[in-house]
Amino acid sequence: MIHHRFYRFIKDMNPGELPGQPAQMRMSPAPLDPDFVLPRDPSDTAHPSSVLIPVYPDSNQKLHVVLTLRSNNIRHAGQISFPGGRQENSETLEETALRELYEEVGIPGSIVKTAGPITPLYLHRTDNQITPFVGFMDEKPKLVPSPVEVSEIVTAELDLLLSDKNRKREQWDLPQTSFDVPFWDIHDVPLWGATAMIMSEFLAIYEKFIESDPVTASKTALKK
Repeated sequence: MIHHRFYRFIKDMNPGELPGQPAQMRMSPAPLDPDFVLPRDPSDTAHPSSVLIPVYPDSNQKLHVVLTLRSNNIRHAGQISFPGGRQENSETLEETALRELYEEVGIPGSIVKTAGPITPLYLHRTDNQITPFVGFMDEKPKLVPSPVEVSEIVTAELDLLLSDKNRKREQWDLPQTSFDVPFWDIHDVPLWGATAMIMSEFLAIYEKFIESDPVTASKTALKK
């Protein structure tokens, strides 16, 4: 039984209450060339895709998120990502996210309760329209990385991701042009790009929850 109050907070949110693209853009790489524009709206050929944001509480009810370091055998090799992929056959986007969760990190959908989707994100480089789903578990699950797709499973506490000390910016020369890149410094590999943009909105929702929940807010204040 999922009992963490954050689950119900997301479940009860209306789509219009989501922080949306402005929250995503806080962690978006920004081209240094003002004439270089990244497409934000999905193309007519965009592939429907989804990811699962897997969340679980520790023994102190602090929430953690599960991420993967993608292996060198697949697209976006060597990057930190949420479990996910392209929609197949007649499955729903939620079913896609849960299938990929099991295939990549061994978490069965039967122990996950989804709180619903948050704002989709268009990734123009691969022409994917990504819908993120937030999934809650009662405790830390057994994690089994796919030997083909995942080189490492990474977990991070949400409160640590909120801390400014874990956010950095650097100028990177990427294939298209040079960018000012915001990222989370929580691993040898930076957490950046589409995953960071999705995470940015998710954390904005978490911040709204903290502000609205007296018990969680007091615990967070004590921690600071």
